Amino acid sequence: MSPSSNGDSPLSATGTMTATISANIMRQFAMPSRDFSLEIPSPQLLASTNGVNALKSPTSLKSARTPSFSREGILGSAQKARDLSQSSENRQDNGTNGLNKTSSDEGSNPLKRRNTDAGLDYPRRRATIACEVCRSRKSRCDGTKPKCKLCTELGAECVYREPGIKLDAGDKLILERLNRIESLLQMNMVGGGHSGGMAMSHDSPNMSNGTALSGDNMMMPGGANFVSIIPSGGLGTWSAAHNNSISTMPKVHTNAALHLLQWPMIRDLVSRPYDPQILLQLEMAREPLHSLTKTPCVDLSNTNAYIEAYFDHVNVWYACVNPYTWRSHYRIALSNGFREGPESCIVLLVLSLGQASLRGSISNIVPHEDPPGLQYFTAAWALLPGMMTSNSVLAAQCHLLAAAYLFYLVRPLEAWNLLCTTSTKLQLLLMAPSRVPADQRELSERIYWNALLFESDLLAELDLPHSGVVAFEENVGLPCGFEGDEQESVGRDDLWYFLAEIALRRLLNRVSQLIYSKDSMASTTSLEPVVAELDFQLTQWYESLPLPLQFPFTRTMLPDPVQTVLRLRFFACRTIIYRPYILAVLDREEAVLDPSVRDSCHKCLEASIRQLEHITAHHAGHMPYLWQGALSIVSQTLLVMGATMSPSLSNILWSLVPHRETIDQIINSVVVEIERYSVLSPSLSLSAEILKEAEVRRRAFLSMNG
Repeated sequence: MSPSSNGDSPLSATGTMTATISANIMRQFAMPSRDFSLEIPSPQLLASTNGVNALKSPTSLKSARTPSFSREGILGSAQKARDLSQSSENRQDNGTNGLNKTSSDEGSNPLKRRNTDAGLDYPRRRATIACEVCRSRKSRCDGTKPKCKLCTELGAECVYREPGIKLDAGDKLILERLNRIESLLQMNMVGGGHSGGMAMSHDSPNMSNGTALSGDNMMMPGGANFVSIIPSGGLGTWSAAHNNSISTMPKVHTNAALHLLQWPMIRDLVSRPYDPQILLQLEMAREPLHSLTKTPCVDLSNTNAYIEAYFDHVNVWYACVNPYTWRSHYRIALSNGFREGPESCIVLLVLSLGQASLRGSISNIVPHEDPPGLQYFTAAWALLPGMMTSNSVLAAQCHLLAAAYLFYLVRPLEAWNLLCTTSTKLQLLLMAPSRVPADQRELSERIYWNALLFESDLLAELDLPHSGVVAFEENVGLPCGFEGDEQESVGRDDLWYFLAEIALRRLLNRVSQLIYSKDSMASTTSLEPVVAELDFQLTQWYESLPLPLQFPFTRTMLPDPVQTVLRLRFFACRTIIYRPYILAVLDREEAVLDPSVRDSCHKCLEASIRQLEHITAHHAGHMPYLWQGALSIVSQTLLVMGATMSPSLSNILWSLVPHRETIDQIINSVVVEIERYSVLSPSLSLSAEILKEAEVRRRAFLSMNG
C-alpha cells in the first residue's frame, strides 16, 4: 500500500473482500515460535487492505455491538505472557505491508530502510535455533546446547527461545473489532454506494506523553554503562507479582522532560539544578480561572455552526459524543433552558469546544483576550456541581468534556482534577456491570478509554496519584460504534484514530515500564533485544493502520491533521525507545565505538529531528495536547542540544541535515515557538526560560570548543 497525504484510495467491491481481509490479518499477525518469556502485549491494529474512504457507524455497526460484552484482557495484561520477539521472516513479510513507496521516499522512511539496509533495524535470522546473544549480535549461532560456542567464549548466559507465541486476549480483540468494523463498512459502502474521502481535516492531539526521558538514577554508580530498563531479575522475570499491567504507566518512572536536565552535558546547559517536580508545584500554585465565578451570559445565535465544528474538528479525537442521538440531547437541553440537567451541560461543553476549534491553536490568540468558547464553558461550569453528586454515565461524560476544554486552555492540573472525578464515577459504575444501562454501554467504554489515555499522558510528565481506573481495564470493551437514529445524524462517528491512539498509548506505556521504570537496571547489552522488540511493535502499529490513517514518511508537512499527529507520535515513540543510547554516549563517549550503540543513536536523533524540523506542524494537535506536546518538544530539543556538544553524536546529527547551520535553525525555531506558549501556563513559561538559557550556554560552549 502506498500511503498518501489525503488518504484517498480505490474501493474494491469484490464479494470475497471480507475473506481477503481475514486472510491478510492472519498472515500479518502470524507469530512463529520465539523463546523470550518477557510479557509484552502487542498493540497491533488491523491492516486495511481495501482503502475504505469514509467511516460511518450508526446502522452499519449496530450488528457489531455486543451489549453484554466483557473480555478476558482488553489490550493485554501482565498476566498474559507475550514473547519478547517475533521471527525475522515475519518481520520481513510485514515490512512490505503498506510501504511500497516510490524510490524518492526510501531515504526518509525508517521502515523502508529496514528492508534495504541489512541489519539496520532488525537482525536477519541466522539460524532457526539461534540463541539470544547471537541474535542480538547478528552472529551465526551453532545451536549447541546448553551453550553455543559464542556464549561459551563470552561467558554469557545462553538462552534459546521456546515455541508458543500467542496474541494476548486484548490484541486479538482489537483485531477482531477492527476486522468487524471494516467488513461492515465494506458491505455498507458496496451495498449503499457510499463514497468520498475521510476528510479528516481536524485539529488533533500532539505527540507528547511519555516522550520525555529520564536522567536521575539512569546510570549505575561508578560510571558503568547501565541504564534503567527492565526488572532487576533480568529478562523473563516480569511476572504476576507486579500489580499493574505492563501496558500502563509505572507509578515510579523518570520520563518527565526536566529529568533530561540531570543528564551529562545537558546539565551544564542550565545555571542551577531543577527539581523535576517544579512543574507540578507551579501548576498547583496557579491562580484559578476568575471568569468561572461570573454570571454566565450565553449567546445561542450561532449554535449550529459550533455544533458542526465540534463534530468536524473535535469529536474525531475524543469520539465521546453520539452524533446520532445529539438532537435528542439538544431538545432536552433547550426545554430546560440550558439551566439544568446533564444534557444541558453536555450541549454547552460541545458548543465551547466547537467554537474553540474554529480559532485554531490557542497560542495564536491575543494575550488577555477571552479564549473562544469560554462563555459556554462558564455556563456549563455552573451546572457541574449538580453533576458532581450524580453517578450516571452522562455525569461522567460532563466531567470528561469539561476536562477536554481545560486541556485546550492549557490547564493540565485542573483537567486532572476533573478526570479523577470521571474515574471515580466510572469505577462505581463498572463495579457492577448492571449499573450501566445497555444503551449507554458504548458511551461508558469511550469515556473510560479517554480517561485512561489522558491520565497516562499526565502521569508521563507529572508525579500525580493514580486514580485506580486502570484496574477495570480487563472488564471494559473497545468501542465499536454508536447507535441511534441515522436520520438525525449531525456528524460522523470516527473510530479508527481513537483505536489507533489506544494501541499507541499502550505501547508508550510499555516503553516506560520496560526501559524507564526506576525499579530495575540493566546494561545496554541487555537493552538490545528489548529495544528491537519495542521498535518492531511500533513498526507493526504503523503497518496495521487503515489506509486513510497511514502517513507517508516524506520530509514535508502533511495537509491532513490526523496523519500529521500520527506521524509525530510515531517518531516520538521511536525517540524514547532509543534514547538510553544517547545517555550512554553522553556519559562515556567511547560507547559510540560499539556499532550497535552508534546505530541506535542515529535512529534516536533522526526521530528527534523529524519531530522538530517543522515545528508548526504540532499545531495540528493543540486542541487537546498543547501542554503535553510542548514538554515533548522541550525534551527532544534538550536531547539535540546535548548531542551537539558530543563529538561523536554531533557527527551523526550533521549526517541527518543538509547543512550544519540547519540544527541551529531548528533549535532557534523551537525556542521561539515555546516562548509563544509561555503566556499559557507557568510550567511552560519556565520551560521557555530553560530552553533560552540552554541555547545561550550551548552556543558559548561550542564557541569555546570549536
